Amino acid sequence: MELFTLDNLITLALLTLLQAVLGFDNLLYISLESKRAPVEKQAQVRKWGIGIAIALRIILLFLLTRLITLFQDPIYGLHLEGILEFEFNLHAIIVLLGGIFIMYTATKEILHMMAIEEADNAERNRRSATSVIIWIVLMNLVFSFDSILSAIALTDVFMVMAAAIVISGMLMILLADHVSEFLQKNRMYEVLGLFILFVVGIMLISEGGHLAHMKILGTEVTQMTKATFYFVIVVLALSDVVQSRYQRKIMREKARLLEAASSNNQG
Repeated sequence: MELFTLDNLITLALLTLLQAVLGFDNLLYISLESKRAPVEKQAQVRKWGIGIAIALRIILLFLLTRLITLFQDPIYGLHLEGILEFEFNLHAIIVLLGGIFIMYTATKEILHMMAIEEADNAERNRRSATSVIIWIVLMNLVFSFDSILSAIALTDVFMVMAAAIVISGMLMILLADHVSEFLQKNRMYEVLGLFILFVVGIMLISEGGHLAHMKILGTEVTQMTKATFYFVIVVLALSDVVQSRYQRKIMREKARLLEAASSNNQG
């Protein structure tokens, strides 16, 4: 019953809110990645992917609370002063690889959108439901590190942290379908989503470089803050809205001019 003390309940609410905020980029990845599965299985893929990831997050939380030094201790270092310096640990390597993969995925999808290909290009990029679930689970674990380490910093009560993970995971399951439906109905926002995902990759790479104490040409790699990340998202979203409205305005003006020209010709 000590779990239900006022202090633990307040901490649980803060952790759930933190998990929800930090999970936005993860939710976007899940929504975009699930589209690779067969259409009839996409909702099921999102639920299974997030559900399995919740269980693995709790296992990861258990491991991190007891074996955190294994993730933080240096594994390999290189010191070429003034050229390249770093001290890789397991945490840095996982985050770096996750960032690189997300940037690669976003870039590949953006290039596919720009290319002139057959109408069935989407079918060519389909994957099995199982493989999509595996990728969702793996990337969910990459995104987990920040939220779990933040949780450990706020409390040492395992059940509080586990409850926050489960609650935030259930919210993700609930919201994932809505985000996917929105992107399906508003295909123009897929491009915006992919560029946001690209920025997520940059953020993870900068975090991995920061964790590895990386210096390139004597300049230390600094981590992109969440505040900067959300500011970039707002700027991208506003740019997309302004561009869309401006484009519609130009199209209306062209239509008006064509109508006027047609009326003059008939006259």
